[in-house]
Amino acid sequence: MKKLELKFLNTEGRTVTISLDEPVEPVDSAAINAAMDTILEQNALYSSGGDLVEKKEARIVERNVTAIEL
Repeated sequence: MKKLELKFLNTEGRTVTISLDEPVEPVDSAAINAAMDTILEQNALYSSGGDLVEKKEARIVERNVTAIEL
């Protein structure tokens, strides 16, 4: 399963990650950048370490699991 991770820094300087399942591909980096800007401008989310104040990074993460027979 793939996830889109949006990473921000909060007022304490800690990383806050928002994960979204099954992102649309190919990724539209301009749309992701604009969405992150909107989240910051509208102070839409709050973390235990305070408001989100800066974009850190965005990335697609894919996790593969292979069962091992025991």
